[in-house]
Amino acid sequence: MIQLDDLATMSCKSTKVAPSVDFDHSCSDSVEYLTLNFGPFETVHRWRRLPPCDEFVGARRSKHTVVAYRDAIYVFGGDNGKNMLNDLLRFDVKDCSWCRAFTTGTPPAPRYHHSAVVYGSSMFVFGGYTGDIYSNSNLKNKNDLFEYKFATGQWTEWKVEGSLPVARSAHGATVYSDKLWIFAGYDGNARLNDMWTISLQDREHACWEEIDQSGEIPPSCCNFPVAVCRDKMFVFSGQSGAKITNNLFQFEFKGHMWTRIPTEHLLRGSPPPPQRRYGHTMVAFDRHLYVFGGAADNTLPNELHCYDVDSQTWEVIHPSLDSEMPSGRLFHAAAVIQDAMYIFGGTVDNNVRSGEMYRFQFSCYPKCTLHEDYGKLWENRQFCDVEFILGEREQRVLGHIAIVTARCRWLRKKILQAWDRQRQAKQESSEESDEGTFGGPRDIPAGSRPSGTQPMLEVSIREAEAQPFEVLMQFLYTDKIQYPRRGHVQDVLLIMDVYKLALSFKLSRLEQLCVQYIEASVDLQNVLSVCENANKLQLDQLKEHCLNFVVKESHFNQVIMTKEFEHLSTPLIVEIVRRKQQPPPRLYSDQPVDIGTSLVQDMKAYLEGGGLEFCDIVLLLDGHPRPAHKAILAARSSYFEAMFRSFMPEDGQVNISIGEMVPSKQAFESMLRYIYYGDVNMPPEDSLYLFAAPYYYGFSNNRLQAYCKQNLEMNVTVENVLQILEAADKTQALDMKKHCLHIIVHQFIKVSKLPNLRSLSQLLLLDIIESLATHISDKQCAEMGSDI
Repeated sequence: MIQLDDLATMSCKSTKVAPSVDFDHSCSDSVEYLTLNFGPFETVHRWRRLPPCDEFVGARRSKHTVVAYRDAIYVFGGDNGKNMLNDLLRFDVKDCSWCRAFTTGTPPAPRYHHSAVVYGSSMFVFGGYTGDIYSNSNLKNKNDLFEYKFATGQWTEWKVEGSLPVARSAHGATVYSDKLWIFAGYDGNARLNDMWTISLQDREHACWEEIDQSGEIPPSCCNFPVAVCRDKMFVFSGQSGAKITNNLFQFEFKGHMWTRIPTEHLLRGSPPPPQRRYGHTMVAFDRHLYVFGGAADNTLPNELHCYDVDSQTWEVIHPSLDSEMPSGRLFHAAAVIQDAMYIFGGTVDNNVRSGEMYRFQFSCYPKCTLHEDYGKLWENRQFCDVEFILGEREQRVLGHIAIVTARCRWLRKKILQAWDRQRQAKQESSEESDEGTFGGPRDIPAGSRPSGTQPMLEVSIREAEAQPFEVLMQFLYTDKIQYPRRGHVQDVLLIMDVYKLALSFKLSRLEQLCVQYIEASVDLQNVLSVCENANKLQLDQLKEHCLNFVVKESHFNQVIMTKEFEHLSTPLIVEIVRRKQQPPPRLYSDQPVDIGTSLVQDMKAYLEGGGLEFCDIVLLLDGHPRPAHKAILAARSSYFEAMFRSFMPEDGQVNISIGEMVPSKQAFESMLRYIYYGDVNMPPEDSLYLFAAPYYYGFSNNRLQAYCKQNLEMNVTVENVLQILEAADKTQALDMKKHCLHIIVHQFIKVSKLPNLRSLSQLLLLDIIESLATHISDKQCAEMGSDI
């Protein structure tokens, strides 16, 4: 049996302490004290209404721009309902005060639907709509470019030689790689989707350049936002005539390539993208895009939608309970300073202009790496304990019993049957020892099978070929499969083979994913190939989709004129002709679609008992055994991965600690929930035990630590302060212990009535008495004594 402390000693020689964990060595030469940097904080996902802009400073407005520079928000232009504006306002986010920004030189003419960006220490304003809206005269779009220097307040117009972008308004603009990028907008007659760029480094030699775009270019549109995240520019929805959509597009700056972000991987029941809309805002923070407001089909919604660029998923952010929510609005503007979004102005109900400023506190949690960690386990093929023998050619694919049996009941049954056969073969072997060296889950207690002595289990699956089976395995580990490449019919046919397996293995979630991917990939070039393959594989739902696609009025003539149609089987040609002549009635079903269970749900059930018979390691907490699964621990923790690879104990038992501290049983279960399925919900006292766990166990990032810190900041109450005091003392988190003592002193009358007070150690009771003596006067002590 190996102690985790021994491995920690070896690994610490080459590993630095995580930046967010500080150790105070001043208290003792032999003991390290954990510091949480406990202090003032802002509730995450909280909306706050800040002081509005007074009329004597600047008018209420919409169709303006805001930019962030240092600790201030700058508002330029817009309209107040009667006139266009060209004043520049400044809002200081530290003292929440408004003023007119200092300016010299000639500012841009009054305008709205222009763009403004920050580069270096300057703001650049491009284009927009100018004129007198009150008299409806001299109205025109502009393509001028102005610079405002924050340091001097100087306005300067850039006079650029050569070709220029067509004058426009309601366009998108951003800065990337020292250049201003302009996309789409409205030129007074039509919507645009061209792109131009200009270097902002050298005013004297600057010139406009039109970008040759490629890929899935968004339709011509206006009144949309753009945001840059992960070195890509994103465009969401906007006004594009009759074809308004809620599509999200991304633009690669380096290759000038557009891609529509697919939504086919969003299963029914998953949060959908926001409704189509225009006049909304979108800002980027960390790996997320935040969409707020706009006009969505004649409504003004005020939900905040969040898109995760890494996982390609949407969610609606639920504001904190103490939030002061802004009302729905359009043509407002937004900017980000540090870890908060600021929204100003806009048009609210009854076409009223707003002068309100709101602040939204982002959450700064590192992303959940659960799917990535299990995906790496699949890619690396470390610690594999099962080998699938596939098809007539007997191709072999390695895997992990823990993941496979957690996700697929059909494969779980196959593995149990293979175990039984292996056990029977060993019993019949004359060479088998009396004690036996290997057993299946039915003959040896869970978690007590010696790790490292098990031979690779072989499972034969004749009905599966290697390539689609590997895609299915990728899904079991990650909940994802690769989206078919556009124009690659072989990708679509492969997904059809995966779909066939998903039906056989009863994987409802994978079934739905395959159907959505295939249906979204069917086009004029591949529909006949997909239809013929669906007919061959007896995939009736997909065949029906293809037939309906072919007989559409806009598709039929193009499809039947192709060479592929000439080589189509006669029965299919007959079906297409009959379908065209007499379309079948549409059938609508009210039956809910079974989308199956997710990776998180399956791993939760596995930890809670569903995987007990497949345990192959025992974790010892103060001598108490907890069966677990080696592959799962290794996938989620580099600490366990290193140990199982190099120092695997022969008896399959591992002592658990975090440094020199043994966590409570409750905290240990909280850590296992995080390891198995990424859960971060736990009692505050558990957070103290686990605060250092990400560093000690080598988790992929500090997500658990971030949640622990927030949990402690927000949830220390009179009711749990004694439990947290004990945990803080045990983990030597001195600042948290001090905070708890502070609460106990100021709420001592209530705390003194808690039953847990009597069970505190003598040293902690002395700490409380000392704190009381330090902070409370003689008179207050007498008053408390009489109350008690």
